[in-house]
Amino acid sequence: MKHKERIKQIKTNVDVLTLTATPIPRTLHMSMLGVRDLSVIETPPANRFPIQTYVLEYNPIFLREAIEREIGRGGQVFFLYNRVENIDQKAQEIADLVEGARVAVAHGQMNETELENIMIAFLAGEYDVLVSTTIIETGVDIPNVNTLIVDRADRMGLSQLYQLRGRVGRSNRVAYAYFTYQKDKVLSEVAEKRLQAIKEFTELGSGFKIAMRDLSIRGAGNILGAEQHGFIESVGFDLYSEMLKESIERRKLNHHQVEAPVEPELNLAIEAYIPDDYILDSKQKIMMYKKLQAVDSHDGIADIIDELVDRFGDYPKEVEHLLTVCQIRVDAKNYRVETIKEVKNKLTIILDEKMSQEIDGEKLFNYAVDFGRMILLGTEQNKLKITFTFQKNIFPERYQYIRSFLTALEKLKRD
Repeated sequence: MKHKERIKQIKTNVDVLTLTATPIPRTLHMSMLGVRDLSVIETPPANRFPIQTYVLEYNPIFLREAIEREIGRGGQVFFLYNRVENIDQKAQEIADLVEGARVAVAHGQMNETELENIMIAFLAGEYDVLVSTTIIETGVDIPNVNTLIVDRADRMGLSQLYQLRGRVGRSNRVAYAYFTYQKDKVLSEVAEKRLQAIKEFTELGSGFKIAMRDLSIRGAGNILGAEQHGFIESVGFDLYSEMLKESIERRKLNHHQVEAPVEPELNLAIEAYIPDDYILDSKQKIMMYKKLQAVDSHDGIADIIDELVDRFGDYPKEVEHLLTVCQIRVDAKNYRVETIKEVKNKLTIILDEKMSQEIDGEKLFNYAVDFGRMILLGTEQNKLKITFTFQKNIFPERYQYIRSFLTALEKLKRD
């Protein structure tokens, strides 16, 4: 029993640091949701240059010139050919194509001694071109190799292409990477996106951008399993992310024994929305709704207001009402209000049980006197209930009364 308890303690107390150039979509998504913390190192090593990257059809003449140019400046070449059954034939083809080039072959089906001897000889400069499978993808650091040619790059993953490109450019020389695909081949949409991404992100330290693009192409994956694909489509990506985020927050709160925040329920009789003639594009409108839904501070609302005015101009009354609702929701969450419900001219506020116990009844009564007959105090299931009755002619200014009352709750607590 003690052994099991010890194992459990290790599982909960040990911190794990994972280092990666391009996190796979599932891992990246976990960090974005808060399952893992994320830090990005953006400072490249000194005296390094971005790798010149090209995506092109397989052209023996062009590749011969690339190999000859590298050999001519005293460098070496990686030629990645990921089919062991005819890799020797490809090596002979390159030897015939580039006169005088010394070509070696390396792949995972070689025995350990043979593979080691080839790599040592290549490192020593005895060969000019190494025709290899993806065994060179990680852990290979040969500064003199500054040209990479990848055959049928459209068959490889985006993170894999990025890792392969990292095998060159490991010195103070400008390096070249050529990602080729079969001549006249029509690429699939996904393959085209991958090759476009590897071509687009060439600056030093672009691994995080590559991973973000990979996430958008492949999806977030199955967070509870080994697969990099999952069943998010059954509930929708946004809903899945929101559910996962809520579960993580609950787990964190339980672990640290922190009180869970109140999620207020608002039911207000106000026309609060973004009109079609204010934000014309539906995608931009959805993104703005999501920002307003997620905002949790008045500073955040002020930033959204600045963005709205800057991008779309002065906003109409409907948007002003929507911003007011957001402000009320932020106040209600801060002061632990469970419900704000409006029916005709009556607006009812119900505090949660904890906040109700913290309010000083005498202070509340004295504060309510200033509202006269407009306010009625009561309780509902041990929760403080405040009902405001408004005249029609003060709509929608009534919500400013509500905001004033909510912000006053802090002063009405017991000393």
